[in-house]
Amino acid sequence: MNRLESYLLISSILAALGVVTIASRRNAVAILMGIELLLNAAALNFVAFGRFVKNAAGTHPLDGQIFAIFIIVLAAAEAVILLAVIIAIYRQVESIDADRLRELKG
Repeated sequence: MNRLESYLLISSILAALGVVTIASRRNAVAILMGIELLLNAAALNFVAFGRFVKNAAGTHPLDGQIFAIFIIVLAAAEAVILLAVIIAIYRQVESIDADRLRELKG
């Protein structure tokens, strides 16, 4: 079970769960968790291809891990910004239900 296909299977399951979570949830925090699942699926793909695809033209053996670290940093920054926005919305609307957020007013 140490083959590229097993990593891609796990990554596709994570991506599918992320899409289902984003499409089916109304809670803004649950939608954020779905986005995080999608980003983790992409990071897993980068690491898997970096490990199993050798001797590609102009690639370094750690390219997949470097991209994965970049995705993790990006996800952390995105989570901080979106949680701040969610807190600001909760103070205005007193709900984090995405269906109740129809208009933006200051």
